[in-house]
Amino acid sequence: MRLKPILLASTLFAAPALAEDVNYTVEGESFTGYWAEAENPAGLVLIIQDWDGMTDYERRRADMLAEMGYNAFALDMFGDATPTETVDHRRAATGALYQDRERMRALIEAGMQQALSRSETDQMVVMGYCFGGAVALEMARSDMADQARGFATFHGGLSTPEGQSWDGNEPPLLILHGGADTSITMQDVATLANELEAAGNTYTMEIYSNAPHAFTVFGSDRYQERADKESWAAFSGFLEERFSD
Repeated sequence: MRLKPILLASTLFAAPALAEDVNYTVEGESFTGYWAEAENPAGLVLIIQDWDGMTDYERRRADMLAEMGYNAFALDMFGDATPTETVDHRRAATGALYQDRERMRALIEAGMQQALSRSETDQMVVMGYCFGGAVALEMARSDMADQARGFATFHGGLSTPEGQSWDGNEPPLLILHGGADTSITMQDVATLANELEAAGNTYTMEIYSNAPHAFTVFGSDRYQERADKESWAAFSGFLEERFSD
């Protein structure tokens, strides 16, 4: 099912030149991503999914980005055979990847290569939602970081796993967070800020008052329109800045 883009994007920009699901394999397993292509793209955006899998939400965001003039690819971190219907399923799927960072990075790499193989531009920014935000930061700390011009997280996981650190050479980071998020707290935000300051990273953090975890998810009881629109505007500015260099 395809969802109609929200007014924020649909009235201002052209529809995607191409929008389709993309089936691919990683080590014999089947995955499904989503490609949205713009006319004369200004850059490429890699979207990393929330913990409920690669869904119509990510498709909708990809369409919005294509309407704004960017190619977008929503990659699949779980695979077609991974159940995501229940909270327990989602905890199992995300927990498995948090415990196996090598596989997490391999899946990022596979999705990135799918995106690059379709895009006439390799100038890329990476963004992620919730679990996907944690994955985006994992990529930023990895040897794949130099493939991107910047990384953005929306209400994403912010903790740095044991054995990893920031070296200050990562591309710029944009952290978009809800002040009422009880899953990733303001203390988590402060901890990351301290780490980035100590390493000398370039980063921006925006906090949206009274916005809970998952404040961008359309139609959910956690959706906050003000925080969603302001964070999308901040991300739009980040894209313009990162692709103008």
